[in-house]
Amino acid sequence: MSVLTRDEAQTRAQILDVERYTIALDLTTGEETFDSATAIRFTARAAGDTFVEVKPATLRSISLDGQPLDPALLDGNRYPLPGLTAGPHELRVDAAMHYSRTGEGMHRFTDPTDGETYLYTQLFMDDVQRVFAAFDQPDLKSVFAIDVTAPEGWTVLGNCVAEHTGQGRWTIAPTPLISTYLVAIAAGPWHSITTEHAGLPFGIHCRRSLAPYLDADADEILDITRACYDRYHEKFDEPYPFDSYDQAFVPEFNAGAMENPGLVTFRDEFIYRSAVTDTERQTRAMVIAHEMAHMWFGDLVTLTWWDDIWLNESFAEYMGYQTLTEATRFTDTWVDFGVARKGWGYDADQRPSTHPVAPDPDAVPDTASALLNFDGISYAKGASALRQLVAWLGEKDFLAGINAHFARHKFANATLADFIDNLASATDRDVHAWAGQWLRTTGIDTLTAETGTPAPTEPSGPPANGNGQSWALTVTRDGSRPHRITVGAYDHALGTQAGPGRLALRDRFEIDVPGDGTPTIRPGRRPALVVLNDGDLTYAKIRLDTASWDTVLTDLSGIPDALTRAVLWNTARDMVRDGDLAPATYLATARTHLPYETDLALVQGVLSFAAGQVVDRCTIPEDLPAARATLTDLCRDLIRRTEDGSQPGLRLIAVRHFIDAATQPDTLRSWLDEGTVHGGPELDPELRWRILTRLAVLGATDETAIATELAADPSATGREGAARCRAALPTAEAKAAAWDALFTDDTLSNYLFTATAQGFWQPGQEDVTGDYVSRFYPDAIALAARRGPAIAEAAGRYAFPVYAVDPESLGTGLRALEDPALTPALRRKLVDQLDDLRRALAVRTSATG
Repeated sequence: MSVLTRDEAQTRAQILDVERYTIALDLTTGEETFDSATAIRFTARAAGDTFVEVKPATLRSISLDGQPLDPALLDGNRYPLPGLTAGPHELRVDAAMHYSRTGEGMHRFTDPTDGETYLYTQLFMDDVQRVFAAFDQPDLKSVFAIDVTAPEGWTVLGNCVAEHTGQGRWTIAPTPLISTYLVAIAAGPWHSITTEHAGLPFGIHCRRSLAPYLDADADEILDITRACYDRYHEKFDEPYPFDSYDQAFVPEFNAGAMENPGLVTFRDEFIYRSAVTDTERQTRAMVIAHEMAHMWFGDLVTLTWWDDIWLNESFAEYMGYQTLTEATRFTDTWVDFGVARKGWGYDADQRPSTHPVAPDPDAVPDTASALLNFDGISYAKGASALRQLVAWLGEKDFLAGINAHFARHKFANATLADFIDNLASATDRDVHAWAGQWLRTTGIDTLTAETGTPAPTEPSGPPANGNGQSWALTVTRDGSRPHRITVGAYDHALGTQAGPGRLALRDRFEIDVPGDGTPTIRPGRRPALVVLNDGDLTYAKIRLDTASWDTVLTDLSGIPDALTRAVLWNTARDMVRDGDLAPATYLATARTHLPYETDLALVQGVLSFAAGQVVDRCTIPEDLPAARATLTDLCRDLIRRTEDGSQPGLRLIAVRHFIDAATQPDTLRSWLDEGTVHGGPELDPELRWRILTRLAVLGATDETAIATELAADPSATGREGAARCRAALPTAEAKAAAWDALFTDDTLSNYLFTATAQGFWQPGQEDVTGDYVSRFYPDAIALAARRGPAIAEAAGRYAFPVYAVDPESLGTGLRALEDPALTPALRRKLVDQLDDLRRALAVRTSATG
């Protein structure tokens, strides 16, 4: 399939105005294809040549201004339109289109629980051509009027209000001007809950088999939706620009969600079949807030070309967390951002594939390269940059600039230059210079604190309590960006609680980095702990002075503010990855402090990094028994701490991680046989499959037990659980069958592919997986070429031999990067994975001296 280049898009945008798409979709023609008939009314500003995109199973007919054209002229996914005359035209295309099983285009899913079928579109970034013919680029906005024929008993949802006209026919109201990639359809026997808010119809929808679980959470989901909607209308001058707001939780969705105007689609794992923590509920709420922010930034005002995708995602990421904090019960969302999202940005920004938040347009020459920038830089780093911008500008001026941007570009397109100009119009600060330093550069600054006694030549600060003492802070910067940061000074506090000592905040003050070169002088004796970036308002790695770091190791859990603790846990995480903190020290710190941690996001984030990176990748083999014992002992401590039932979320996190870390099967078997963890919780489907997966890894279960569990839970997640278990069995036969399913038969859906890949590679199974390390690269390269970018991304993320941490594996991977057959999506994943592998090897090497 040809990818669209920026030059081609600019040329076509100069030639065409696209007024209206009239589309008819027939979803009743069978399980493999659907019918798509499209009429496109457009005007050529001048005579010239262009093309339309369509990727059909069969192109039945195509005509221009009533004159038939030859379907055989279709070249891949492009149909040429040479010699267009200036003036109005109508292009008609009639085709049969393939359903997708990979979450791209029109995805088709049959629910194994009840046999019901559901369809939905995912047209980002250039997959509209899998559903209907289009001039597929974001700056050719148009009106879309869609009619759908669906089986009787189905409900059809679209960007605007859909009306059932009888006999399975649905008419969706024409949209305002939107981009092609934002068109959305969802069809099936949905379970729906509808209401009204602010005069608009609101709806939430899911598969019928998930109806009880949606019903249980409907009030929470709708309350979050209404609260965010109202808060955005307090922030933004432009009203919500569409005629309805539906949220559809759809199966086998690749992303977290998609901001289709008026019809946001979410992965239906957000409809919880099993117990979850309050942090997981907060994550769902954040995604709701994130996607709603896109209605303004992304949908009302849309990027001109994909080099500005960060504008969409960074803005929605920032607004999602901030608005959730302001408008809902989830008031500590920035803690979760700090521990769960920010590391994503830090990691991406230190790899060879790093790029500026706002890349140079020449660095995004086509859609294939643009797709690679949906990463921690465009989301987490960009949101961090905006948070720093708000701290620097002030929220009032920031929102004034945003509202000017919406007013000037509504229902149109805009660029980074437009965005910065609009911000600059609302402030006296030099926003253009800020953008150059923050948005056009790569990498992470490192801020290092040095504390001491002021030199005799330095002016003293005011004395503390009349004792004449003062202390000095010097902050050095390795990097190039300006930072406005808060510094926290903490002292030991008297306390009678068990465990680490308490720390009390003495002082918080703001400084600019770089400063004028002179130390900052503060009154009083030197604090026990000095924290740079207290409040986490900038994006930088932090290094503490020696005395402060010693305090962190002994008293981290005694710091009163969770966001401060998140900054320090991130510092420890960075130090492990940089080889500056021994893996055993990180584990010991977690062992000391997590039993006293009250923030669930921090517990989850620290345990995940400890298990997935510190133990499984960064620890040398001879230290593994001790590392695993530390991790399981920590989980046991957390389980004991929660025996009174007062902290079910913390207990659930501890139980999950205990299961995943278990090295012996006896406790897990007893829980599975009894259907409960001793002292609770009772085992729900998620916990049962988690236990069975771990038993499979340990070789303590078999196909009979897996089949029995699947018979008891024949749902979609049950099928995924069974696939994961089968692939995890430590036998040559199980690994061969899983490998064949992944790389040979091409019938696995995107979710079943991911589940199988997740089960395949397991620490400690090197004797049965070792031969597959070298096979991965040629097999994945061939798979990516056959099955496209979504499966390529899944293969690079989940099927990569992540636990083969040795120089031979790294060398094999680096040689594979030279293969000219590598697709861009797979190449990017391999570059990132191999850099993480290099880091893990470096950490192991430093541990052995």
